[in-house]
Order: sequence, then C-alpha cells, then structure tokens
Amino acid sequence: MGEDLKTIRSFCIAVALAGTLGSASLQAQGPTSAPEQSQEATARWGLDDVSLLTQAPQQGSTTTDGPRPLPNAPTPTINPAEPNNPTDQYGKQPKRILGIIPNYRAVSANTQLPPQSFKNNLWLATQDTFDYSDFIFVGGLAGIAMAGKSQPSFGQGGEGYGRYYWHVFVDGGIENYMTEAIVPAATREDPRYYTLGKGGFIKRTGYAVSRLFITKTNAGKSTFNLSEIVGAGAAAGIGNAYYPAESNPFVKTYQRWGTQVGLDGVFNVLKEFWPDINQAVFRGKY
Repeated sequence: MGEDLKTIRSFCIAVALAGTLGSASLQAQGPTSAPEQSQEATARWGLDDVSLLTQAPQQGSTTTDGPRPLPNAPTPTINPAEPNNPTDQYGKQPKRILGIIPNYRAVSANTQLPPQSFKNNLWLATQDTFDYSDFIFVGGLAGIAMAGKSQPSFGQGGEGYGRYYWHVFVDGGIENYMTEAIVPAATREDPRYYTLGKGGFIKRTGYAVSRLFITKTNAGKSTFNLSEIVGAGAAAGIGNAYYPAESNPFVKTYQRWGTQVGLDGVFNVLKEFWPDINQAVFRGKY
C-alpha cells in the first residue's frame, strides 16, 4: 500500500511538471504582433493577386473568333486644317470652267504631278487649240479686232470678218503649240498652272500673274518661264509670214506678242479663282 502511494505521488508530480513546461512553451510561441500579422497578410494577398492575374484573361487577347477589340479604343480623327487631308477640297480644279472652257493645264492646289512627256504636252496644246469652245472665243476676239480696225487691209463685213477670224485662230494655235509643247520640250519646263488656292485677293492675283514669268522645271524647281515669254514671242514672229506687210512690222509683232501674254495672264487669274467662284456662286456645280 505504501508503495502504491509513492507511485501515485510520483505520477502527479510528473503531470504537474509537464503542464508547467507546456504553458511556458506556449507563452514563448505566443500570438504574432499586429505589424507582423499585417506583413504576413500583405504577403499572402500579394501572392493571391499574382495568382489571380495569371489566371485572368487579358483584354484584347485573341479568341477563337479572332482578335478581341479593346472596349474603349479611341477613334482616329482627321484635322481638316492639315494640307494632306483628302477631304480638304480648296483649290480643286475641274477639267472645264463653266463646263465649257478647257482647263486641262490647271493643277489643283497642294498637288505635285510627275513631268509630262512631249507627246502629252502636244496633246495638251491640241486640246486647247481645237476645242469647240475655242472657236467661239476666237470669234469674239476677231469681232473686237475688226471693230478696232487693227488691220485696215482686211476690210469690213463678212469677208473682212473671215480674214480677222482665221488670223486670230492661227495666232492662238501657234502660240499654244510653242508655249505648251515645243519650247517646254527644249527647256524641260512644265507648262501647267499650279494653283495657289489660299490667301488674299492681292496675293493670289500677284501669284497668278507671276506665273507668266516663273514656272516649274520637270525636276520641280522654279525657273524663269522661257516657255511663255520666248514661246509667245516666237509665235508672234512667225505671224509675220501670213500677215500683210506693214510700214512697221515690228510694232505689229510686239502687239501680237503682248496680246498673247496678256491673255494668258487673264486666264491664269481666272484659273486661280475659279474654284472659289464655283463654290460661292454655283455651289460646286461646275
């Protein structure tokens, strides 16, 4: 019996010691402080976010039906003020003015064209010379010349008018071929009129008149307009072969020369402002 009591007492002491040691161990490994808990939570959430990002599909990814567009993709816009804007139609030249007068030599504003061949320039001069509207225009000039008795030897009436008519027609035809085809082929100049299209009235009128003396080469550089000045002068000189002899043929040659250059200047101004007139008066009909 005594031995049993000793055994029970030893067992109780061992249990008490084990409980004391267990509670000390729990206190040493107690709960983590608040900052440490926050760091652990942050690390845990960061890992969770990474896993979610790797699992979530990206916007704009390719699906079995093709590329998926971005939901809020911006729509590209075009600034109307930009010179390369295809919707910007200022200075756009038609093939005919009022649907009647040939306008094949005029180039729209902000347009650069490759150089023309001699064959193309020859066809350009042919269109300007033998267009149906040119016969009407020549008729008007012949009437003015007859009314002013610029060539008294031609006489008046129907016969006189016929003489005036064919002389004016030949004058214009030779001048067209000289200024638009023959001389440009020798000087490598571009006989076309390049529209300015923008600016004030004085600026654009000055530009149009200046094109009588300044033109483009086939390489696109500016140069003195030998095609116009020399070509018109040569045409006036050739006219001495079919005009009647006068007391001072040089004066008549000079007058024909000046008339041809002046008419070309008037048509340059008309070409320059025709796109504006067409829009303002005819609502772009022509």
